[in-house]
Amino acid sequence: MKNIITVVGARPQFIKASAVSRAIRDHFSTKLNDTIVHTGQHYDQNMSEVFFSEMEIPPPAINLNSGSGNHGKQTGMMLQGLEDIFIEKNPDLVVVYGDTNSTLAAALAAAKLHIPVAHIEAGLRSFNKKMPEEINRIVSDHSSTLLFAPTLEAIKNLKSEGISHSTCEKFSSDNPGVFHCGDVMYDNSLYFAKRVGKKHAPEDLAGQAFYLSTIHRDFNTDNPVVLGEILMALSEVADNEKKLIVIPLHPRTRAKLDAIPAEISAIIMANERIRIIPPASYLEMIWLEKNAEMIFTDSGGVQKEAFFFRKPLIILREETEWVEIAEAGAARLAGADRQRIRKAARDFVVAPPTHFPPLYGDGNAAETICSEICSFLNI
Repeated sequence: MKNIITVVGARPQFIKASAVSRAIRDHFSTKLNDTIVHTGQHYDQNMSEVFFSEMEIPPPAINLNSGSGNHGKQTGMMLQGLEDIFIEKNPDLVVVYGDTNSTLAAALAAAKLHIPVAHIEAGLRSFNKKMPEEINRIVSDHSSTLLFAPTLEAIKNLKSEGISHSTCEKFSSDNPGVFHCGDVMYDNSLYFAKRVGKKHAPEDLAGQAFYLSTIHRDFNTDNPVVLGEILMALSEVADNEKKLIVIPLHPRTRAKLDAIPAEISAIIMANERIRIIPPASYLEMIWLEKNAEMIFTDSGGVQKEAFFFRKPLIILREETEWVEIAEAGAARLAGADRQRIRKAARDFVVAPPTHFPPLYGDGNAAETICSEICSFLNI
């Protein structure tokens, strides 16, 4: 039996970790003992605790309660706390997910203690270093011993940075193992889509036709003019297409609404086709994605889930890590441009996407990951 520590701290990581946790429980429980450490990066009830119960994840053994704050302060608190935990627990491997400050802190703390790091969702690149997530991805990848890439494009990105699969007998951060494993979020979408029903429909949305939007990236929320443009675009789409648009609002975004121009705020609040609701739990979000007719988002995870459920997708960014979705014709990049958002929506109404190739594996990514971890740990 080998001891691993899984570090999570934000909604996407809870989702990804649940797939691996389920694989350990069902297939590797005699080989891997997994301790979950929650950094506390997300601390809202609907953004954190509810996910553990809904997604069948064991409760975290440790919670650092880091909370929010500037990047340096938050990451520093996590780095110190995680280093202490790693020294005490002395795990055989640390598992990190995605691209948050929790990912960065855990990868750095483990690498400096010479503990191997496994990065799940390695190799993603937006090629925009103004995004803090891009810095987190790059540093985490270059600190890792095992890199689990969800797509062939991710493998290509790693190779372009000099990271390719080592032929050494023993992998290390200097000679890493790089694996094309598929996407654990696809595993989860298949698993949980069978378990959601009308009881998971937020408010009174069951039976209604609607579009879905999520907005949370700082470049969309921190500038009141940009946020106002996106909301105005959604309001105009709702009116033009005569559709309800449901917006489960991230706490960070809700706090920014007071700053948008008053004339835009008045229009949004008066539009009965704009429905702002509290943050959705994971199963509620799966229900929303399954039943929405179109999705608008700046979230990387929601982009993929839109693709998994074969929904037309409008990306509220100028670039995406999931370039395959756009290349397949299932998504349009529209940024925060009101005209581009409206046009993309109209184009998809006229000609919905029909090409959804199998880009993200066969739904068994978590088992592949666990198998490779066991092989690395010689069990």
